[in-house]
Amino acid sequence: MPLRLTLKPHEKVFLGGAVIVNGDGRAELTLLNDVAVLRQSDILTESTADTPCKRLYLLVQLMYMDTPNLADYHAKFWSHAQTVVNEIEGAEELVGAIGQEVALGNYYRGLKFGKKLIAIEKEGVRNGQ
Repeated sequence: MPLRLTLKPHEKVFLGGAVIVNGDGRAELTLLNDVAVLRQSDILTESTADTPCKRLYLLVQLMYMDTPNLADYHAKFWSHAQTVVNEIEGAEELVGAIGQEVALGNYYRGLKFGKKLIAIEKEGVRNGQ
């Protein structure tokens, strides 16, 4: 099924190993095959992955974007997943869901659960946990 992307002016998108920057106006792209795609707003960097849940999200993102180093990211993910479960109250179910998607190779779906996990972490910090 084709994927249609509408890019805002100057928006960056990761597309199958390339980073593309849109020009001054809106642009529409239609992707006809299966390829890794992440919008700028969904990408974390090492410097912005400053909490346990964000670091877990970053590992899944790297699995999705950098397949040549997949085995290394997998090992780090499983180790860090246990740390997140131990440190973040209420994280066990979402970490399990992310782990299931990672095990199946569904990294984009894992990222969706990762965003929910980051929201739980943020809410816990806001509530003083």
